[in-house]
Amino acid sequence: MVKILIVDDEKNTRDALRDGLQKPDERKIYTAENAREALRILAEEELDLVITDLKIPDSDGVKLLKDVKKHDPNIVVIVMTAYGTVDTAVAAIKLGAYDYIQKPFRMGDIRRLVSRALETRLLLMENAKLRQQLGAKCAPKNIIGFSPLFRDIMSTVEKVAPSRATVLLLGESGTGKEVIARALHEMSGRRDKPFVKVNCGALPDSLLESELFGYEKGAFTNAIRQKKGRFELAHGGTIFLDEIADMPTPLQVKLLRILQDGEFERLGGEETIKVDVRVIAATNKDIDKEIEQGRFREDLYYRLNVIKIKLPPLRQRQDDIIPLAQHFLEKYALLNAKSIKGISPEAARLLEGYHWRGNVRELENVIERAVVLCSGDTIQKEHLPDYITGQDSTKVVSFRIGTTLEEIEEVMIARTLEATGGSKEEAARLLGIGVATLYRKLKDHSESATQD
Repeated sequence: MVKILIVDDEKNTRDALRDGLQKPDERKIYTAENAREALRILAEEELDLVITDLKIPDSDGVKLLKDVKKHDPNIVVIVMTAYGTVDTAVAAIKLGAYDYIQKPFRMGDIRRLVSRALETRLLLMENAKLRQQLGAKCAPKNIIGFSPLFRDIMSTVEKVAPSRATVLLLGESGTGKEVIARALHEMSGRRDKPFVKVNCGALPDSLLESELFGYEKGAFTNAIRQKKGRFELAHGGTIFLDEIADMPTPLQVKLLRILQDGEFERLGGEETIKVDVRVIAATNKDIDKEIEQGRFREDLYYRLNVIKIKLPPLRQRQDDIIPLAQHFLEKYALLNAKSIKGISPEAARLLEGYHWRGNVRELENVIERAVVLCSGDTIQKEHLPDYITGQDSTKVVSFRIGTTLEEIEEVMIARTLEATGGSKEEAARLLGIGVATLYRKLKDHSESATQD
């Protein structure tokens, strides 16, 4: 059933539109006299069409249009305008409104306009479904971002993607560096070839070398057969080197050779292997500082820094928080077989007001948790963690005398991960250790629990 929302402060207009557009068993029509009531309905119902006056109490039609598009870009919006405000209506169309109609209007005119608008809504939904079915090849179309900062980034991505240029992505943990790396791959001529990811900070030095470059049989103990490295596996495609600043200096030399000559040898081997691979690297560290302190080669930096893209933290992308939250809500509602339609205004305000130290990754973890806890059709304040609602800004953890350091460490890591919404990068920062160290400790605790 089609769901339509009419927003106007004049009751006569609301009633006339409701009666004139009503089709029993086909349409369900809601009405609101102000923006607050409209936003409540928007959060509670899965709307197809919104018809709003440009002048409404406690807000305006343009602001409501933006809120609707943040909530669901596929909802079709028609604006009503009085004589003399046509310029504002045209501006609304530029912001995403489907069309406008001038008051006073004939019911026949608005019926025809609504019919066309609903046809557009159907096409938008079919296209969205098709993109979902196509999967990864359409991933760039599913990137969420309306803020000016993010639009500038995507403009750069579109220009750079078709080239062979090496790209260096900079930004805090959780800002979406891997998402952008995948977009660069999917929008390039290499899209049908492999996209291979390597986290340079999550592997020990010795293992990282064999993972990247492979090894020959007998190269070291337990090397019972030849193994191809990630660069060989990525031949013809793209390799994404995450946390590149954590790469040991000896491996930086081998990477520099690949960037210069496109060749290397496997560990323990003599045969020179040539590869055609586009390299995209990323780090959350201050790369200039790493160079100054001798931990990162300056010549490698210049090879990687052909195109540099700096990703802003989520706190600088205020307009993207709710659209991203809605995207993750739909994702995890589907995975958990739940019918959750939206986020309450109160919960939305809390999400927008939080500082998001873990950035987009933290937001995703928070929404996944909220979906699991939600038993209704709307995410409410109580489904959010206490550290976001302000009910638990400081948490004291106490231990009894006799608790071993290993037990204390395990509890503190678990509590910190809980507080960061599962973000290992943010948890490592709060604990004052490296990400690789955190991964190792988690592995040790897991093995210890298995042995027990």
